[in-house]
Amino acid sequence: MATKHEQILQYIDGLPIGEKISVRQIAKAMSVSEGTAYRAIKEAENQGYVSTIERVGTIRIERKKKENIEKLTYAEVVNIVDGQVLGGRTGLHKTLGKFVIGAMKLEAMMRYTDAGSLLIVGNRIQAHELALKAGAAVLITGGFDTEDHVKKLADQLELPIISSSYDTFTVATMINRAIYDQLIKKEIILVEDILTPLSDTHYLKTSDKVSTWHELNRQTTHSRYPVVDQNLKIQGMVTSKDILGQDHEASIDKIMTKHPMTVTGKTSVASAAHMMVWEGIEVLPVVDDSSHLEGIISRQDVLKALQMNQRQPQVGETIDDIVTNQMEFVTDKAKSEDVFSLEVTPQMTNHLGTISYGVFTTIVTDAANRVLRGYKKGDLVVENMTIYFIKPVQMESRLEIYPKVLEVGRKFGKVDVEVFNDKVLVGKAMMMCQLIDRN
Repeated sequence: MATKHEQILQYIDGLPIGEKISVRQIAKAMSVSEGTAYRAIKEAENQGYVSTIERVGTIRIERKKKENIEKLTYAEVVNIVDGQVLGGRTGLHKTLGKFVIGAMKLEAMMRYTDAGSLLIVGNRIQAHELALKAGAAVLITGGFDTEDHVKKLADQLELPIISSSYDTFTVATMINRAIYDQLIKKEIILVEDILTPLSDTHYLKTSDKVSTWHELNRQTTHSRYPVVDQNLKIQGMVTSKDILGQDHEASIDKIMTKHPMTVTGKTSVASAAHMMVWEGIEVLPVVDDSSHLEGIISRQDVLKALQMNQRQPQVGETIDDIVTNQMEFVTDKAKSEDVFSLEVTPQMTNHLGTISYGVFTTIVTDAANRVLRGYKKGDLVVENMTIYFIKPVQMESRLEIYPKVLEVGRKFGKVDVEVFNDKVLVGKAMMMCQLIDRN
C-alpha cells in the first residue's frame, strides 16, 4: 500500500497542467497536515512536474522527457531572469523552442517569431501584440510594462508575458547559460535511464524460503536477488554464495546480506560503476527516497551504458572537456616516449592568472588515461593521487606533459606524470588507477 506521501505525489501528478497548487489546498484535499503537504510539493518540484514562481505561486507543469531536457519552460525562464508575470499565467507550463532578440525592424522581427518561441524585446507594444498573435511568448526587458489589452490577449491565448528589470543582452545570456547547463545535464546518464524496472525485476521476500531461491534460479538462471518486506522496502541481497549448503526450508531473511548497498534513480551511472568496481558488486538494487525497490542494475548494464555514452556526440562541454580537447599528442623522439602539449588559456586560470589546481588535476588525469589505453582498453577510476605543484604556471604558457606507466596489471595501473614549462619542471603527479574492463 502506498504511503501518505506517495498518495499526495500521485494526486499532484494527476492535476491538470497549468493548475495552481497551494499547501493549504493540498492539505485540505488529502486530509493531511500542512507540513506533510509542503514536503510533498517540494518533492514534486524536485521531480520536475511542479514549479514555484515568485509573485505567482506554485503551478503544475509538464514533466520533461529525458530527450527534451534542454527545453526550458516559461516558468523556469521567469525564475532565471527574476521576472514578473504580466499576463498569460496559465501558459507558464509550456516549453520554448527558441528565443528571438527583437533588436530590428518590426517586419524583420516577425519573420523570425513563430509558435513556441520567446520574443525578447523592450517597450514596443505593437511587437508584443504581434508576437502573441504569432503564437510566441514575450519577455519585456528594462522593467517595462505593456498595455492592458495586450495582457488580456495573453490570457486568452495562454501565452505568458514576462517583464524583467535586466537589459536584453543580460537576459539572453542568462537564458542561453541555462539551456547550455541543461545540455550538459542531458549528457550525464543516470541510473533511471538504464535500470531494469520493478515489473521486470525478480526479487524475494523476507518470508520466502531457500527453496524459492532455487525455483527462481531455475526459471531465470540468475543467482542474485534483492530481498524486500511486504511493503517492497529493501531488506537485503541474497546470492548463490549465501545459499550454498543451506537447508531448503531455511528462511531467506536468516541468510541474506542485510543493509545492502543501493542507489537511487538520480545516481549517475559513473558513480554506480565506481561502487560496483570498488565493492566487487554484480547487481545493485535501485530504490526511491523511502527505500522502496524500483528495480535493479547489473554491472553489464553499467558498462554498456558507459560504452554507448562515449559514442554520443558532445552537446554541452564542461570545463574538463574544454581542457582535454586542447591537449595535443606529440612524440619526444629523443626520449622515445609519449608527450602531450597544451596551452594555458584564460579559462584554465584562477583569479591570480595562474593555472588552477582543478585544471592541473584534469590534465594529469587525462594524460594518465590516454597512456594507459595503449596497454588496456576501457575506463579508469583514480584510486589515489599525489600531486606536487612546484611552480606557478601563467596563462598563455605552453605545457609539455610526460606520462610514464610504472606498472600495469589486469585491474590496476600506476602512472607517474611530469609537467614542464619551457623545459622547467612545474608539477608532478603519481596515480594509482583501477581499470574497468569493457570486455
